[in-house]
Amino acid sequence: MLVDTLKSKIKQAMLAKDTLTRDVLRVALGEVDTAVARAGEISNEEAEKIVRKIVKSNRESLSAIEGNPAKADDRKRLEDEIGVLESVLPTSLGPAEIEAALAPVADVIREAGNDGQAIGAAMKHLKGSGAVVDGKDVAGVVKHIRGA
Repeated sequence: MLVDTLKSKIKQAMLAKDTLTRDVLRVALGEVDTAVARAGEISNEEAEKIVRKIVKSNRESLSAIEGNPAKADDRKRLEDEIGVLESVLPTSLGPAEIEAALAPVADVIREAGNDGQAIGAAMKHLKGSGAVVDGKDVAGVVKHIRGA
């Protein structure tokens, strides 16, 4: 479970006196705990989604300060935070790996009535196999398979 991983890595960071890792993971654990308090219980997948949302927010902040030399320290901190958060998440498949994983259903994707149906078929196949993917990557691969 992701919660267990977060707690374990926080303890390791405390022992190593790694305040950045400790603090970033505490924020992530706090967000997950808040979701648990609201819902009573959440799945590991939902917990991962929360951490991915934090990563996305940090990436947006990073792009907002891109090219500003006065924000070099902030940029470095955000990049480090993203690295810490991504280290606790399962690795997502890249476009080439997604395309290979979709090979068994490529005909279904090509024959789908529209892109939405094709993406739905692709996601169903990928999620059924337990693959961790980014929706934008899947959409791009589906368009490639469909020849668009």
